[in-house]
Amino acid sequence: MNESLLRDLVPAVIGVLVRRGADFASAEDAVQDALVEAVRLWPNDLPRDPKGWLVTVSWRKFLDAARAETSRRRREERIEDEPMPGPVGAVDDTLRLYFLCAHPSLTPASSVALTLRAVGGLTTRQIAQAYLVPEATMAQRISRAKRTVADARFTETGDVATVLRVLYLVFNEGYSGDVDLAAEAIRLTRQLAARFHDEEVAGLLALMLLHHARRPARTTTDGSLVTLADQDRRLWDTGLIAEGVDILQTALVGDRLGQFQAQAAIAALHADAQTAEETDWVQIVEWYDELVRLTDSPVARLNRAVAVGEADGPRAGLAALAELDPALPRYTAVAAYLHERDGDPATAARLYADAAGSAPSIPERDHLMREAARLNAQLRG
Repeated sequence: MNESLLRDLVPAVIGVLVRRGADFASAEDAVQDALVEAVRLWPNDLPRDPKGWLVTVSWRKFLDAARAETSRRRREERIEDEPMPGPVGAVDDTLRLYFLCAHPSLTPASSVALTLRAVGGLTTRQIAQAYLVPEATMAQRISRAKRTVADARFTETGDVATVLRVLYLVFNEGYSGDVDLAAEAIRLTRQLAARFHDEEVAGLLALMLLHHARRPARTTTDGSLVTLADQDRRLWDTGLIAEGVDILQTALVGDRLGQFQAQAAIAALHADAQTAEETDWVQIVEWYDELVRLTDSPVARLNRAVAVGEADGPRAGLAALAELDPALPRYTAVAAYLHERDGDPATAARLYADAAGSAPSIPERDHLMREAARLNAQLRG
């Protein structure tokens, strides 16, 4: 059974049903029911036209459900008779489906869940496992999202910026359960890039590939975090790096700079350095300046302070940090790092311990606690 093929077909099949008169929510339900049949039957008898098979079965499922509703007569007045089985037209609604799942009336969490199900073809169980929530909770979230966009047409959709934010949220979840969300986000972004020629779509794909290339070196065998400076760069995936850089360079030629292109450029500079010491921090600061100009993001400003500390010295980094709100996530961890670089291990140890108390994840908390313990041991020695 080719699960990748099934997932790739899902958005196109939903689009066919919607164009034939089904509302989005009912179409998505019907396609999910057809997928169950495909999983059962295809291993022994793969159809010559998988998409046509899915369309035919999904349409039948939709008609069965529609006829069971109390509004059967009203629905059937606007639904054409079941089309004869045969080749499906080449119209591709995948792009429109991406935008529908990023409908402005949906919350980010709902958009993510709906995208993974309707565009990604994942089951509710898989999505729930990936986000570490009960399946019933995720089912309710998806149902609410589908109700919200049930009557929306493909002309009433979100914009590309919202779609990209949704995909980046998926990517940053990484891996959990039996679904690798980072890999799934890359697959979906590739699909989007193939259908929508936009510099920022390319920028996001490049950014994902460049970050994903470093994944094997980010943790030890016991799950401990490894900082970028300490990573074994021989473990980085040079194929993904080369692809990401090529995509980024092509996007930058368009001269329509956006935040994902700027972030990808920073990631590319890190990937280009053979050692941490060879990192071109001056250029990285310049790209952070562009990112701040584009987004005015406090997180970008925080990361810029780290880069300034590397390019111009820790005192300059601390001065840049002092302009930011201390309540900003990871502010204290950055302060600890810069104070250590500035030769103040006592302050750094205290700040590392403080930062551990508000760390967003257990691996990050453990890393900060180890840093505090390391400095305290040096002070005692």
